[in-house]
Amino acid sequence: MHSVDDNQARKIIAIQYALYFGSLGIFLPYFNLYCYHLGFNGVQIGILSSLRSVVLVLFALIWGAIADRFQIRRTLYILCNLASTLIWGLYFFSDVFWELLLITACYGVFYAPIIAFLEAFSMDLLGKEKRGYGRIRAWGSTSFIATVTVVGWVLGWLPIQVILVFIFIGGVLQTLVGMKIPPISTKSKALFSSGMKAFINQRTLVFLFCAFLMLASHGAYYGFFSIYLESLGFGSGFIGFAWALASIAEILVMINSKKIFQYLSFERALAISFIVASLRWVLLGSFYSWYAILMFQILHAGTYGMFHVASILYMDRLSPAGAKTLGQSINNAMTYGLGLMTGFFFSGIIYENSGAVLSFQVSALTALCAGIVFAIFQYLDRRNALEK
Repeated sequence: MHSVDDNQARKIIAIQYALYFGSLGIFLPYFNLYCYHLGFNGVQIGILSSLRSVVLVLFALIWGAIADRFQIRRTLYILCNLASTLIWGLYFFSDVFWELLLITACYGVFYAPIIAFLEAFSMDLLGKEKRGYGRIRAWGSTSFIATVTVVGWVLGWLPIQVILVFIFIGGVLQTLVGMKIPPISTKSKALFSSGMKAFINQRTLVFLFCAFLMLASHGAYYGFFSIYLESLGFGSGFIGFAWALASIAEILVMINSKKIFQYLSFERALAISFIVASLRWVLLGSFYSWYAILMFQILHAGTYGMFHVASILYMDRLSPAGAKTLGQSINNAMTYGLGLMTGFFFSGIIYENSGAVLSFQVSALTALCAGIVFAIFQYLDRRNALEK
């Protein structure tokens, strides 16, 4: 039974997810396509995406550490939303590669911790009901579907530059609603300094390494999927629908996450996700018909939906009470930061020199390596536990 304040807080967090992933539903499918229409080549697009991810890695950790050390997560969350929105506005005034590179770096400094802070807010708020996290997080995926579909339709009759306006509006709304997030007490008096040491252990490091590989394997998809579809002759409406279908699949996992994790351990769910990702990238680079592409998008349920929920909950379990924000920041930095940075950079080079097919084949191999490493560690860990 939750208090009225808890229920109100959950609604606010749900709206924050909706606004965050709504903007992401514009950025991921269409920003690189926007850069492509500006005349940037694959390497330049890869560099832009990689730089953004580098900054996310560094500053997600810095902001996360500051938030936990001084217990000012809410204040920093509002500040970072406001600053990143204002900096995004600078995109309106330039279409030069080097200027966009500088804007991207500055924007990333403040955008970096937003999702990690949101995840930490959710974990604190849910308390003992963390397995139901997917129900709140599904608001983000639903919003992603709506925006990616609507914007895909709008781009059929408006210039692609309009995405800059939409994302700016999303940032303004997220900042305003973020101010209503109530202070959430964790009832934890654990010291941040002692909590830091808990991240240096084999189980956590193996998980972070495999999660890094998983997101690196997504570099070709997040960076070049829209461009790839356009090169195959598909229009913006189909591109938007393909992204939306993937999000519908992930929502089905998220709203049923509580039931799923009654039957699957976090470790087993992660292992399954790695294998599904490897299969998905192989298929995506091998079949080009519209119905095949849409069918493969359904696999997003495993490669993102189940992986994301399992990784957030698993990292929360691995994180000590005094460093929950830092734990989610480390997870976000290693995956959506360092992992995607690596994936964007190398897939950009491969795409420019060899095309999309090889990019997806390399992605499949990367995801498979993550699955093998994770499975071997789990086997050895169980065997050591039995021997003890």
